[in-house]
Amino acid sequence: MSYRLLFRTSGRAVSAWAAVAVCARMPVAMAPLAVVLLVRERPGGYSLGAVLAAVYVVGEIIGAPLLGTRLRAERARPQLAAGLAVGACGFGALGLAHAVHPALLGVFAFVAGAAPGAAPGALRALLTRVTPDRAVPQAMSFESILTFGVWAVAPAATAGLALSVAPWVPLLLAGGLMAVSVPGLWLLPVGWVADGGKDQERASVRVLLRAWPAYVTGAASLSLLAMAELILPALLEQRGFGVGLAGPLLAGFSIGSAVGAFVYGLRAWPGRLPTQSLVLVLGVSGCVAGVALVPWAGAIAAGLVVAGVLQAGAMLTRNLTLREMLPPGALAAGYSVMYAAVGAGYAGSGSLAGAMLRVVPPSGAVLVGVGVTVVLGVAGFWGERGRSRVRGSGGSGGGRVCGVRLSRGRGPAVLLRAPRRSR
Repeated sequence: MSYRLLFRTSGRAVSAWAAVAVCARMPVAMAPLAVVLLVRERPGGYSLGAVLAAVYVVGEIIGAPLLGTRLRAERARPQLAAGLAVGACGFGALGLAHAVHPALLGVFAFVAGAAPGAAPGALRALLTRVTPDRAVPQAMSFESILTFGVWAVAPAATAGLALSVAPWVPLLLAGGLMAVSVPGLWLLPVGWVADGGKDQERASVRVLLRAWPAYVTGAASLSLLAMAELILPALLEQRGFGVGLAGPLLAGFSIGSAVGAFVYGLRAWPGRLPTQSLVLVLGVSGCVAGVALVPWAGAIAAGLVVAGVLQAGAMLTRNLTLREMLPPGALAAGYSVMYAAVGAGYAGSGSLAGAMLRVVPPSGAVLVGVGVTVVLGVAGFWGERGRSRVRGSGGSGGGRVCGVRLSRGRGPAVLLRAPRRSR
């Protein structure tokens, strides 16, 4: 199914969703840099800013699973609106009360990160609600393109406003955008399953643990990204290049990711989703290993661009795999747990990178990160393969007919692949 057909069948609903998603996600992309620039001229400067950014991320990691598992699949709108409204207040407080004690700023940052923590997962679930089942891969590709676009624009906008207007302006803008997203929710369905429908299996711990292989794979993919981003300046210095080259190289990675997300949604790809995910994670690992080993700037740039293309596919396959593993009523909670797992993987890899740089050169630290990623990726693949064997022998899971996955016991069959004739 092409993007043109996606927008022909669901264009108005997807456009409304995109507007709400941009308003809700732009503040998330702005926040880390915004809090650093907010306090850079205060005592403690950048160190205080790094602590506030870490507190914000911890809030996200805690809030996403804690609040996401409590959303009602059939009527999530009021809960989601409350979380976004409180998050907007947190951002607004950071901007308006920027001169208060750092401890209070930390409270505001934690609230800004935690309160809307369920929003990413819930919005993804709402996107699949307004999209025909056969167009879900294209819809998720569109979501990824939108997300990469937001993350490309947010740092430049944040730095420009903070440095040319005032340090607190980006946080007020972030609060305003998140507040605007609240009434926008009324343009979307009230939930992601029909009220009173049969697909409302609750997001219990037992249900969410079904999808542990997808969480492991998600943590693997972002852990390698953390290694590449955080060690790249040191790696460039090791190779004799200017540290300022890191910015353009990471921009190339982001552009590659946007291209990869677009290309993935153009057609159906061979192989099961877990197999695709493993191949893509291994491909990203190979590219990053090449970046660590090859001493030429052009090769490093090419490796990061290709890694970005493959990384986008890895993100999409893990989200589609999660959709196969969980019932519709638990999807938003599953996406929220995935969000937390990805954040934990990123934070853990960042800590590992800092520790490794004390004992090995930057290239060696990157290779250690590649090894960790490969182990996690293979573990996720084998975990999903074991689940597939259980489903096949027990008859409780879905099957495939002509490349189409059928979901038993969850209402109508769900088509996760484009028909062969539409490739």
